[in-house]
Amino acid sequence: MANHITATQSKKNRLTATLKLVQTSVRLPVEMARGKVQLKRIENQVHRQVTFCKRRAGLLKKAKELSVLCDAEIGVFIFSAHGKLYELATKGTMKGLIERYMNSGRGAQPEPAAVETQPDPDTKEEINMLKHEIEVLQKGLRYMFGARAEEMSLDELLVLEKHLEIWIYQIRSTKMDILLKEIQQLRNKEEILTAANQHLHDKVEENAEISNLATMITNFPQPLTIQNEIFQY
Repeated sequence: MANHITATQSKKNRLTATLKLVQTSVRLPVEMARGKVQLKRIENQVHRQVTFCKRRAGLLKKAKELSVLCDAEIGVFIFSAHGKLYELATKGTMKGLIERYMNSGRGAQPEPAAVETQPDPDTKEEINMLKHEIEVLQKGLRYMFGARAEEMSLDELLVLEKHLEIWIYQIRSTKMDILLKEIQQLRNKEEILTAANQHLHDKVEENAEISNLATMITNFPQPLTIQNEIFQY
């Protein structure tokens, strides 16, 4: 009887140790899990581009899987930092999904009613002047491009002339800025070429000096030898 109790106790102890080992093995991955990654912009451009490609592919893959598993219609737009567009329409076309979204009620939300305010007299007068100026400019453009059926008054021609002078000044100023930038670029290129030319010139002179020195060493006369016949006399 004592042996049976001892065997039971030993078996119980082994089960308890096994249970603790299993619990430890279950908790181990949680304890060894890495910390949370802080979400912020990746400063390194190469790492940022690689992460974008990986995450974009993963996002599109998950969208396809969700569409297949749950029979859902999914549309995804992704614009890269350089403005490149990536899109995915799991069923049909993206245009069809957009139309469905607009017709669902959430896409076409009613705009808030505009509060009608009466502009003050100065603002109203300025608006009327701008409208009149725009009409004159449009009429002048049509007149310049051959619509001579519309006659322009002297005041309208003066307004058009004033704006043409302003436009010509702006065009010349922009052209001058572009020319100055091109001149500066050419000067920078000239400095680079001059430095490269000087470097090559120095190399040529150095090689010429080495060649002259080698020639002098090669053509140096051999030392004179006194023949034995001289000592016979």
